[in-house]
Amino acid sequence: MPSARTNSLLGRLAVLVAKAGLAVLPALPAILAAALPGHATAEEKSAYIVEVGDVTASVGGHEVMRATLRLRDGYRILQGYNNRVIALSSLDDAVVFDSEMVRGTVEDGTLVFLVGVRPTKPGRHPINGVFRVGYIEGETEMSMVSLKLIASVTGTEQGH
Repeated sequence: MPSARTNSLLGRLAVLVAKAGLAVLPALPAILAAALPGHATAEEKSAYIVEVGDVTASVGGHEVMRATLRLRDGYRILQGYNNRVIALSSLDDAVVFDSEMVRGTVEDGTLVFLVGVRPTKPGRHPINGVFRVGYIEGETEMSMVSLKLIASVTGTEQGH
C-alpha cells in the first residue's frame, strides 16, 4: 500500500497549500499592487500631485477641462515619455470626449492636459480616466506610473 500512503501525503500537502493560500487571500491585493511596476501602494507617496477642476457647459456645448500634474521636490518630468491621459469615460455615458487619448504638455515644470468634453444630458456627470506619466528621481532612476483622473462635468440647459 505504498501508493495509498503517497496519495495520502500528496492529499495532505494539497490541503496545507490550499489553507496557506486562503490565509494570504485577504492581503493579496496589496501584495499584487506592490509587485506590479508603476502602481503605488497606499503607503507610497506619488511623485505627482494631481489637480483637476470640474467643468460646466450647456448640454451639447463644448468645454475644456484643465488637469495638471505637479511634481514634488526631488523629481523631474520624464519628457521623452508619452505622458498622456487615457481610458476617459463617464459614469452614465452622458459626456462625449474630443479624443480617447490626450497628450500632456510641459508648462513651467508642470504637466498640463487639456481634455475636451461635451455633456449630452443636464446634470452632474462623474468622469474618470488614467494618467500614464513618467518621472525621473535623482539623476538616473526613471519610473512610469498610472494615476487616477476623477472629476465631474455638469450639463446645464441651454440658455441658463
